[in-house]
Amino acid sequence: LVDKSDKYDSRDVERLQQDDKWVENYLIWRHDVVDDTLKMIDESFQWRKEYTVNDLTESVLPKWLFENGSLFLHGYDKEGYKLFWFRVKHHIRDPKQQLEKKKLVAFWLEHYAKRDHGKPLTVVFDMAETGISHIDLDFVRFIVNCFTDYYPNFLTKIVIFEMPWIMNAAFKIVKGWLGPDAISMLKFTNKSDVQEYISGEYLPPHMGGTDSFKYSYPPLVDDDFQTPLCENGPITSEDEHESKEEIDADTKETAELNEEQNLNQKKMNSIEQISKSEETDKTEFKPKNAKKALTTFKGPLLHISPAEELYFGSKETGEKKCLIVLTNVTKNVVAFKVRTTAPEKYRVKPSNSSCEPGTSLDIIVSLHGGFAASLQDRFLIMAAEMDQSSGAGVPELTQFWKEVPRTKVMEHRLRCHVVESSKPSSLTLKENALNIPAKTNEDLHIQLTRLLQVNKRLQEQIDRCLWFQQLSVVLSLLSVTVVAFCFYLVYTQRS
Repeated sequence: LVDKSDKYDSRDVERLQQDDKWVENYLIWRHDVVDDTLKMIDESFQWRKEYTVNDLTESVLPKWLFENGSLFLHGYDKEGYKLFWFRVKHHIRDPKQQLEKKKLVAFWLEHYAKRDHGKPLTVVFDMAETGISHIDLDFVRFIVNCFTDYYPNFLTKIVIFEMPWIMNAAFKIVKGWLGPDAISMLKFTNKSDVQEYISGEYLPPHMGGTDSFKYSYPPLVDDDFQTPLCENGPITSEDEHESKEEIDADTKETAELNEEQNLNQKKMNSIEQISKSEETDKTEFKPKNAKKALTTFKGPLLHISPAEELYFGSKETGEKKCLIVLTNVTKNVVAFKVRTTAPEKYRVKPSNSSCEPGTSLDIIVSLHGGFAASLQDRFLIMAAEMDQSSGAGVPELTQFWKEVPRTKVMEHRLRCHVVESSKPSSLTLKENALNIPAKTNEDLHIQLTRLLQVNKRLQEQIDRCLWFQQLSVVLSLLSVTVVAFCFYLVYTQRS
């Protein structure tokens, strides 16, 4: 790589030296054959510099590319992998636009790879309503090459929906480009069997699904929250039958969570020395086993804790509540609302309200009914600064969100994390109320390593003990033999 450094982007070289996972993906994709791996790195790095992949943004690409709707990220397959859609009917072969369209592919792949740290994708070629004018083998080959040559270990499968018979000959050529490993990833489907790979909730009606997602731009076309969602609050039918005792219980539970959080925060502060700036942040705390990324997101309007993930219990643990703490860091009232990709599963209290200057507000997120949290579920917190003269009632907030410019809205996303734990549910609730995982994979790995080290030391001690025991037995036998021999000599002399 050093000899061809002028052909590479220095940022890629630096990342390769620091990102072990990236190197590992190249090795996995080339079956641990070092020469093939180096060749792939060389080719992909030259390609990345040629296409200026690290500098591809929306501003450098024509707006009509995004508005066209031929490429976008949306939904997940049954294995939980993100879907990369290629709506072939929106693609018209045009050599003059080819380079820009290829850069759009590179933009989305790089955008997703950096956001989700290289988690693999499932490609969907939706070929419904396509004909000769849409066939563009050069563009298809480029998409294939992106996964086989430039983005290692980034492809799970290629789902091809309703390929016209006229394209059978063309796809025989495509198979020749793929190689044996990638060929096994090809899945030819139609309306009757596509749900073997993608559930109906992420399939549009023309594919036999129920997904009402309509592509539009802006916002960013991979936005999980682009699908229209109802305001997320208590379900009406439940609200009508919810008794005063249940409401009081919710209020009491919220108060207990807040009190418990404050007690834990004081304990943390007494153990750890924190800077003055951190002391002013009422919501940030540093649990012993929590990563830095799990503390507080410091936005321009709101500080949000936790920063990245909400921890729910699994079906076994039964934990169904989480706490989000918002702190207004401005001198004005900040309006906020919470949206989710799964509004049918979650209740958020409050989901649409405002926060006074310098104050903190707790949001309780809870699962209802028989639903369980999923790793694919996401939450979006939207916030915007209000004028002092504006009211904070429901009508004022409704009007405010209709009029506020999108450029003035702060957005922050949270993922869901399902905690597998054998702890009693009451203990899991206490930890999850503070958004601390009961056990992370990293913690378990550390504990397992320690156990192996302890076991090794014990084994060494046992081996030493056995050696000393064997030595003692040998010495004892020698002593007995010497004593017996001495007695024998004495006896023979007397005789």
